[in-house]
Amino acid sequence: MSSTASRYSEIVVLVHGLYLHSLAMLPMYRWMRACGLPARQFTYPSLTSSVPENAARLARFVQEIDTPTVHFLCHSLGGLVVRTMLAHWSWQRPGRVLALGTPHLGSCVARRLAANRALAWAIGKSLRHGLDGDLPPWPEGREVATIAGNRSIGAGRILGGLPGPNDGVVALAETDLGPRYRRVILPEAHSSMLISPRVARYACAYFKTGRFPEPATRE
Repeated sequence: MSSTASRYSEIVVLVHGLYLHSLAMLPMYRWMRACGLPARQFTYPSLTSSVPENAARLARFVQEIDTPTVHFLCHSLGGLVVRTMLAHWSWQRPGRVLALGTPHLGSCVARRLAANRALAWAIGKSLRHGLDGDLPPWPEGREVATIAGNRSIGAGRILGGLPGPNDGVVALAETDLGPRYRRVILPEAHSSMLISPRVARYACAYFKTGRFPEPATRE
């Protein structure tokens, strides 16, 4: 293992979403460090590689981090990459997972794009075993929480048909892992979560304590 970050007891790995690069997580990276949490950014080819392929990349990335506790802060598709990595690779270090706007149950917008011959390129290889909802279960005992947005501003509205309240790309219903997992709903859009001081404050609290601050719409 690399000695990178070995002087720390815990670290946050930031995993971006579809179309993006690790630079998209730079505001969150800075906020994590500002609240006393060391951080690393992971980047991956979200269109040209499948979710399982990118999960393998993530597994190799975290194996080089010599830190006892590794948390994950992931946006959208990034949450599915982390989920697949934790389910399929024997990587047992403790750490919490916080997903921002992740469609845990699959994405109706992605399925609609994939079904359109002219637009299928916009999803690339991220649909199968990913945005289609065909995913492994979260490993038992892993702390997982979600921040979902209900401010409907985003490209998903152009396609229409987002069921119920949504963040403009992902429906609230698609972010719901059930009563065993923490979820908080904030007045954020899908992309605004990445630059939101409020989301950063919730993330810092969750990684440090396992809880979200009050008040919030919790489930």
